[in-house]
Amino acid sequence: MTAYTVHPSAIVDEGAQIGEGSRVWHFVHVCSGARIGKGVSLGQNVFVGNKVAIGDRCKIQNNVSIYDNVTLEEDVFCGPSMVFTNVHNPRAFIERKNEYKGTLIKRGATLGANCTIICGTTVGEYAFIGAGAVVNKDVSAYALMVGVPARQIGWMSEYGEQLDLPLQGHAETVCRYTGARYVLNETSVVRRAIDIHD
Repeated sequence: MTAYTVHPSAIVDEGAQIGEGSRVWHFVHVCSGARIGKGVSLGQNVFVGNKVAIGDRCKIQNNVSIYDNVTLEEDVFCGPSMVFTNVHNPRAFIERKNEYKGTLIKRGATLGANCTIICGTTVGEYAFIGAGAVVNKDVSAYALMVGVPARQIGWMSEYGEQLDLPLQGHAETVCRYTGARYVLNETSVVRRAIDIHD
């Protein structure tokens, strides 16, 4: 008996690794080389390639294809119909499998519905990519990105709310939901541990 749930319409190829408590919904295809962590949800019509790693507690919404050379760390959210690529210059008549570029989505990041992540990029921890955005360069941790091509318009907390910080400079703010403090230093944000004496 498996420790995860698979809908009868799904195909999980022999050799695929799927962690305890994960759920594989209607019409999903998981290839044999895929490594999927614990508590992951793969929504309807999701495809997971051979050279894919998905961390614990990720949520992959309907109609997402995760192609070879894509890595999702823990707690990543992939919105409905968002897109990954793995070749910069595809042609139907030219084989470029040896040119796949790696894509890394770091812990806690959100990839909004219908956004596109161009291969070879890294999306930082807890970054938030707005619906429909096209990411064609690396994204900083906690950055809020929108548009085509994606541009930064702010910073997001781990809780998923926009922070009261300028895009650059030196500033601090506190998340009104969790009390966590965020510090902007030039063009990057870090979360400071909550001080019980504050």
